[in-house]
Order: sequence, then C-alpha cells, then structure tokens
Amino acid sequence: MSDDLVPVRRALISVSDKTGLAEFAGALAREFNVELISTGGTARFLRDAGLKVTDVSDVTGFPEMMDGRLKTLHPKIHGGLLALRDNATHVAAMKAHGIDAIDLVCVNLYPFRETIAKPGVSLEEAIENIDIGGPAMIRSAAKNYRSVLVVTSPERYDRVLGDLRKHGGSSCGVLRHKQAFRAFSDTFAYDLAIANFLEQHPQPKPAEMPAHIGLKLSRKQILRYGENPHQKAALYVEDRKSDEASVARATQLHGKELSYINLLDADAALSAVKEFAEPAACIVKHATPCGCAAMSCG
Repeated sequence: MSDDLVPVRRALISVSDKTGLAEFAGALAREFNVELISTGGTARFLRDAGLKVTDVSDVTGFPEMMDGRLKTLHPKIHGGLLALRDNATHVAAMKAHGIDAIDLVCVNLYPFRETIAKPGVSLEEAIENIDIGGPAMIRSAAKNYRSVLVVTSPERYDRVLGDLRKHGGSSCGVLRHKQAFRAFSDTFAYDLAIANFLEQHPQPKPAEMPAHIGLKLSRKQILRYGENPHQKAALYVEDRKSDEASVARATQLHGKELSYINLLDADAALSAVKEFAEPAACIVKHATPCGCAAMSCG
C-alpha cells in the first residue's frame, strides 16, 4: 500500500443522494480549485449552488441519450479513470486521443433498494432503477486507486476533505486504498440486491432452489470476546430490514459489553419464548434452557 500523494485537479460527480453535496463540491472547487465534471440532475444542482460545472457531454463529445441510460460509458471518461499515470504507453494513448486524467470520482447509485422496498413496485420500475454507468465508474476508479480517489457515500465527505486539507489538495495512498475497499463493498451489495430481486421476479417454482446464495453483512459491534476469553469476536447483521424480533437487532440499554456466549444465551432465550402465545420468560446458561415459565391468562 502506497502513501504517495496524488493532486486532485479534476473530479467527476454524479450522485442520486445529494446530501451534503453542495458543501463538498464547493470545498473542492473553492479551496482546491478542482475542475468539476458532472451529469444531468447533479450538474443542475451544482450550478444552482453557484458552482462552475463542465458537462460530461462536453468532455465526451456525445450528448446524453436514451433517457439518460448512456452518458458516462465513454473512453474519455473511463480512460481518464483507468490510465496508469506512470505507464508511458497509457500516457501516450491519453495524449493521442485527448483524454485528460480524472483524479476523484464521487458517485452514489440509483436508489434500487429503496425502489423495490415500495409496496406494489413493478418489475419495469425496478429495472429502470438499476444503475449501470455509476457502478462502472466506481469500479474503474477503485481499480486504479493508486491514482484515483473514489467516494461513494456522503458520510465520507468530511473524511475526504480532511485528507485533502492535510495534504494541500492531494489525496494520500492510505485513504485511496480504504475508499477502494468501500467502493467494491458497495457495488457488491448493490449487485446482490439486484440479483436477489430478479431471482424472485417472476417467482420461481416452489421446488426450485436458488443457484447461488449471497450475503452482505455489516459489523454491528465488537464483542468482549469470542467463545473463549482469548478469542476475538464481532456481531454482523444483514443490511436488509426485518420486523421479526431479533437479538442481533436489539438495543443494549445497560451493562458491560456482550460476549459471543452472551449473545447465544440471549438468542436461545428469545427463541424459547417465541414458542408461547402468552408472555413468557426463559433462563439460559451456555445456550441451554434451564427453566421456562409462561404467564397464565386464566
């Protein structure tokens, strides 16, 4: 992993979630004199915020077309992201074809998961919210993280600006590496949501079993220790929401940090009382119920 500094001179910004974007893009332009390149609604948003923006169509020489489906899938975009800056052949190709380097990509994706969560969503509406250009730019930038900084969440804006301020408008290798990891994790989760949705639309026959099962888990908390005191452990949960009562999604109100066995005991107790229609309690030791009682309503 390199700590080499890379100046950020050109940034491509195309986001669905515009939370904090005016402040982030404004800092890039005003503090570091970064050239802003953007598309469609994002470009309009930035102009309304008083920022100078270059349209992607002016970079590529092609207009946005097919209802916005085609705008960033172009060599002048991906060449600017993928080119190895220390490779003479790549640099010569950029010069020959008028491709300028892009040093920062800020992209978050069409709201596919939010769309399919709506009651009665149609297959056609879901498909229209599958982002193609966004993941392609994220992956190109993340693959070339030695030279390109990729930002996929408003939650990282302050961290990115802090790094640029610390290094006089350059990004450091450690941050670019971390952001690349986050980027591929985000596109994995996005593709997984699409795959899971399409597998169920149309519904498979009851006898069919899925060809693949994909899980995307996020760390919820570090546990005090694992099965034994010398072992490390953490609790991971699925990103999707569930209305079912679960120890994994419960909120700890007081007491010391939980261990792996604590969670197993709590889960065993909850599983036992779920068997009762009446209010019930269960005492558990080492994942084994030692006593159980239900309230009589008679």
